[in-house]
Amino acid sequence: MALQKLQFKPGINRDVTNYSNEGGWFECDKVRFLNGYPEKLNGWITYSPSSILGTCRALFGWVTSFNDNFLAIGTNSKAYIEVGTNLNDITPLRSADATLSIHAFSATNTSAVIAVEATAHGTNTGDFVTFSGASSLGGNITADVLNQNYEVTEIDADNYSISADVTANASDTGNGGPSAIGTYEIPVGNGTVTYGYGWGVGTWGRLGWGSGALQPILLPLTVWFFDNFDNDLVMNVNTGGKGAIFYWERGALADPGTSLSTRAVRLTSLAGAKNVPAEVGQIMVSQTDRHLLAFGATPFSGATSSEDTGTFDPLLIRFANQDEPQNFKPEITNSAGFLRVSSGSRIVTAFRTRQETLVFTDMSVHSLQFLGTSEVFSLQELETNISIAGPRCVAVASNVLFWMGTDKFYFYNGRVDTLPCSLRDHVFNDINFDALPYVYAGTVESHNEIWWFYPSADSQINDSYVTYNYKDKLWFYGKLDRSAWIDANLRQFPQAIGENTLFDHERGMDADGSAMTSFITSSDFDISDGDRFTLVKRILPDLDFTGSNAAEPSVKMTIKPRDFTGSSYRIEDDKNVIETSVGVYTNQIFLRARARQIGFKITSDTLGTSWKLGSPRLDGKPDGRR
Repeated sequence: MALQKLQFKPGINRDVTNYSNEGGWFECDKVRFLNGYPEKLNGWITYSPSSILGTCRALFGWVTSFNDNFLAIGTNSKAYIEVGTNLNDITPLRSADATLSIHAFSATNTSAVIAVEATAHGTNTGDFVTFSGASSLGGNITADVLNQNYEVTEIDADNYSISADVTANASDTGNGGPSAIGTYEIPVGNGTVTYGYGWGVGTWGRLGWGSGALQPILLPLTVWFFDNFDNDLVMNVNTGGKGAIFYWERGALADPGTSLSTRAVRLTSLAGAKNVPAEVGQIMVSQTDRHLLAFGATPFSGATSSEDTGTFDPLLIRFANQDEPQNFKPEITNSAGFLRVSSGSRIVTAFRTRQETLVFTDMSVHSLQFLGTSEVFSLQELETNISIAGPRCVAVASNVLFWMGTDKFYFYNGRVDTLPCSLRDHVFNDINFDALPYVYAGTVESHNEIWWFYPSADSQINDSYVTYNYKDKLWFYGKLDRSAWIDANLRQFPQAIGENTLFDHERGMDADGSAMTSFITSSDFDISDGDRFTLVKRILPDLDFTGSNAAEPSVKMTIKPRDFTGSSYRIEDDKNVIETSVGVYTNQIFLRARARQIGFKITSDTLGTSWKLGSPRLDGKPDGRR
């Protein structure tokens, strides 16, 4: 029998049976395809050593006219600007009573917990406060210890506690002095999908006065949206579909240090603010025509005021005057105005492309385009009866828009269409539908890939990914904890958030200094068309370890024989499942495997190993029909 060349179809197909996918790949992790052949993913390295507080679900990068390379990071707890690996806290303060007098601090000997007396402080557990003007309590709890940013543990309406990084001693008997004040940040939101029960959950009065929730109420996720207006940053926090607009000013100073030490402020506080919607779903800057857009908004009141505080309309689009992001008052002399989407119950998200902005509701998609006439913008319905997983599940590549729905994938290239997916059943049969708002889409343009990070069925975090190579039109998947992603458009590497850490991706070959486990498994394939048994005597591997820095890089090759289609691998007989190491100098592998079909697997789990698989060959001989 001549040597049999193993030439596999590129991509992973889990939507058919193992055997019907003969000649293809069936499962993988940390593997991609290049020119149709599988190879191990590149690795990742910690970029910023500072830990990020809260769960991040927003990353936005921009470069200023001063060449500042900024990265905005939004979590349920904080808003940051990262530059030079340093995190700068720009979390806005509460709009009302942001600063309150502190009546007294009190510490307990040997304890790090400090009690704070502050009448009507208005905070909840998990909120943040920054103290200033406090004096030493007399011992370990010095002024420097107190005058920091702390997370609050609520006790009651007039008291709460904080945890210091040192324990008090017997000398800490003071109260912090008469000049201590607390400056309070906006309330912390939910970082994950959470169910609430009992009294105080849900809308006020939903079950009558004094009644608690009898059924679980899905508490809203907190998501940030960012965009730049010239050098500055405009942002909004979305909790339960709506929230306020904030503005962070880079300013005109060559040194950004002053700006980075200040917090974002309400857009209504800017000079010339007019009729700014009190609540919006998402902000975006139409960069070509310099209009600030609000998708889902408080309607225009008709009265002259700095803020409109009416009932939030989840289908309303409002836009500020050109070059005046703080002026939403429509007038004959300006271009401010509004439009309303005609279908759906709410705007889920909007995404900017080269020629238009696509607006997604929970059942339709619309095209928003700048006209430059008295009507300013036009809104056209493109498609109905579509779905979308959440506000972050959209990505654009090669001017084509891709997104994840609730049961399939879509793309838009002038028309909306279904994106064929060979992993559709695998993904949507193992996804946490309650946590669909977690889904985060990103690109790796260097490899022509769209990535979707999503929570598997039993997970409360994004622990899985599915990837589409839009050049070769193939799919692959795996496991990886990432809550937010941004491509390497403005920085050297793609960056992502996982485990409260900012990573550089596509860098090295290991998992932040640890070995990365990667594997790929073929579907079963016939030997001699499966009509007879074949004795496989030898395998000639075809592996390339270029790029490895291990002294002797290697992978594990596993051969799994089957007697019949659909039968289990003969793992009860160790002699029939062959595992062997294949290294740089391995020219051939001798074995004895008798089967009709064979499954083939490559695994690597060692430091410094990079590999690419080509076309291995089998050497065997007929071994009977029975």
